[in-house]
Amino acid sequence: MRTLKIAALSASTILAACGSAHAEWPNDRPIQMIVAFAPGGSTDVMARAMEPFLEKELGADIVIENRPGASGEIAYTALSKAKPDGYTFSYINTPGFLSMQVQRKLGYDPKTIKPIARIVDDPAAIVVPQSSKITTIADFVAAAKANPGAVSFGSSGIGTDDHLAMIILGSETGTKITHIPFNGAGETRTAILGSQVTGGGLNVSEFAGNDTSGLRMIATFGTERSPQLPDVPTAIESGFNVEMTSERGIAAPRDVPVKISDRMSAAVKATLDNPKFQEQAKKLALPLAYLSGPDWEKAMPVRLERFQKIWNETPWVQQ
Repeated sequence: MRTLKIAALSASTILAACGSAHAEWPNDRPIQMIVAFAPGGSTDVMARAMEPFLEKELGADIVIENRPGASGEIAYTALSKAKPDGYTFSYINTPGFLSMQVQRKLGYDPKTIKPIARIVDDPAAIVVPQSSKITTIADFVAAAKANPGAVSFGSSGIGTDDHLAMIILGSETGTKITHIPFNGAGETRTAILGSQVTGGGLNVSEFAGNDTSGLRMIATFGTERSPQLPDVPTAIESGFNVEMTSERGIAAPRDVPVKISDRMSAAVKATLDNPKFQEQAKKLALPLAYLSGPDWEKAMPVRLERFQKIWNETPWVQQ
């Protein structure tokens, strides 16, 4: 009888220990944060700026891993197949996360990914070399009309916000613009600086949060002028009906426990509310726009419908 009591006590101790270990998330090993684009782009810069704040909020170590390629699909596939234990998250970007769903068959099911929190809503924009004779979006369109196919535009990848903005601009103006996709904003910036492309797409934060030497932003695709760049007109006010932004946030495998996803979302919110991070975000020109995971996910179908409409009218990949 004494032996049975000891065995029962040992079993309960083990169960308690297991429960304690689960409650200890995320202290037992580092959290992997996947970034779907190459180092130097806005998502990567944002991720690294947030890292120490999230670590402090969660009491955990975070390891950032860049997995660029296929406009984010490589990273999102890895996320969808990760164990839902709270140790693998990824930064996700729209339009890419949504637009790829209408342009091709994916190697993963988007429903297996759960948005945790939106962090920024960052307008796309057209940037040209400082030495370029193109100083306005009207100049850019005029050059494209005068030389069909000769005007080139670099983007962070097929189906990204800057690429779709060009698709709409070309459709709205009846111009042919040659698209050159890169693996991220860092590569796009280099191509613009080297005049390898006529112009390129950089988000407001990717431009204003870095050294702008040798570059000129001629228009943004926000609905109103950016507080970070008040002197740069929008495409809309310049007479071109094009609006496109990049939302960036964090996601997890769909089956991650609610307690874990809620805690990560709260950590993101606390980070964005932190005056020290806000000061850093201002230097990086990050347009902070927090949404909880459920609210962000609830808004996605409307955007997906819009991208489907663009695809139906002007497929951005010739099949």
